[in-house]
Amino acid sequence: MSEVAFFADFWRPFLIIINFIYIITAIIVSISVIMDNRNPAKTISWIIILFLLPFIGLIIYFMVGQNYRKQKIFTRKGMEDFKRIQSLREKQLIEIKEDDFIEDENIRKKLHIIKLLLKNNKALLTRKNKTEILNNGSRIFGSIKSALKNAKDHIHIEFYIIEDDRIGNEIKDILIEKANEGVKVRLIYDDVGSWKLSGRFIDSLRRAGVEVNPFMPVKFPFLANRLNYRNHRKIIIIDGKTGFVGGINIADRYLYGDRKIKFWRDTHLKIEGEAVSSLQAVFLIDWHFVCGRLLDEYRYFPKTAIRKSNFVQIISSGPDSDWASIMQSFFSAITTAREYIYITVPYFIPNESILTALKTVSLSGTEVSIILPAKSDSWLAYYGTMSYVEELLEAGINVYTYQKGFVHSKLIMVDDIFSSVGTANMDIRSFDDNFEVNALIYDEDTTAMLKKHFLEDLRECKKISPEEYMKRPLSRKFFESVARLFSPLL
Repeated sequence: MSEVAFFADFWRPFLIIINFIYIITAIIVSISVIMDNRNPAKTISWIIILFLLPFIGLIIYFMVGQNYRKQKIFTRKGMEDFKRIQSLREKQLIEIKEDDFIEDENIRKKLHIIKLLLKNNKALLTRKNKTEILNNGSRIFGSIKSALKNAKDHIHIEFYIIEDDRIGNEIKDILIEKANEGVKVRLIYDDVGSWKLSGRFIDSLRRAGVEVNPFMPVKFPFLANRLNYRNHRKIIIIDGKTGFVGGINIADRYLYGDRKIKFWRDTHLKIEGEAVSSLQAVFLIDWHFVCGRLLDEYRYFPKTAIRKSNFVQIISSGPDSDWASIMQSFFSAITTAREYIYITVPYFIPNESILTALKTVSLSGTEVSIILPAKSDSWLAYYGTMSYVEELLEAGINVYTYQKGFVHSKLIMVDDIFSSVGTANMDIRSFDDNFEVNALIYDEDTTAMLKKHFLEDLRECKKISPEEYMKRPLSRKFFESVARLFSPLL
């Protein structure tokens, strides 16, 4: 017998045992996935991965596949400690039944969304607000830097991506300058989204007195239960009076583009007024989560001098919440639309509920128009997104692709009175896995402005023809189908 044959015979029983153990483990995990009663697309995708990618599939599942909302691994991160929010919510649920609480008849038509979010998210409806739509990097960062420089008491910043580049250092220098002036500066960055952020960058902030904390740092052996659930929020609060929320991250590509994508189309919202307190509450709850300290002094919730009436609800969602509140708000707004729904989103990988809602209202006669990117920063997300286009077109939905660059705005406009600006994409990851925050606006002027920008963006778009799209190459259809299969997982 040859030496090779000897070793083959020697190791064969061990390989059989290992394969047997893996198959049993994969079956047990598959049963667990099925018993979770999660989205069928996710369930099927995980089962395929577990059996087609031996061992690797199991590792990937334990890294990013476990259902933490179902398992209640995360808590509400200290929400119960904000007794002020709970009492105001209960009071508002009583007041909202009165006819004079909301006098505008158009806003009252969206009362079902307002009540939904009061119950599932404790999202207070605020009235005295001034909002400003900010488009694209130059204007967004210009407004942010100006507001930061005018800070007097505190600056709270929370971002998914912060990079050690030109704009990142400009923001860093402002924060250091304000900290040296005595302004209290606190910063949360996502440990995965900001993985390129250098220790030198963070140390320079801390030396100046800025309090910096990563959101759920990923370090072995905790990799398995932290990698998939990321803080995708982009929040800035200044003195409790001015707030920013939207799609842009702190990185040069959002301002200057990059080698592949020369122009990034994005939208942010500047808020002054009562809604800033709601945005502040989201930040402070996250702050309590990352460092264990609860800050609820009245200095962080000052009374507003704004008298303009602009109804805004700040809603947050994540694996810590009992309900997928942002998804539910989208679903409620879509299913009750009567005139039109305009959507701009970079990643469109909806769950079955949202997809069915969009197709149903379109078939019922409501105009539905969606702007998607013609080019993307993720090929998997791009092909996954495009896999839904055919059935959207079949339902009579207008689908456009943005040709000028990469559209990264996350917007919804409904019936001239309701709009949403925030961090959540219309995809399964934003609905289930990420920590997100959106501003829901019940205001004709704001919605009209967003609608105007949407119609302007259409000039930079190509409308997808159903006839042409059906003729796309078989190879393209294959890539779309594969991406659709795996995109719910990543």
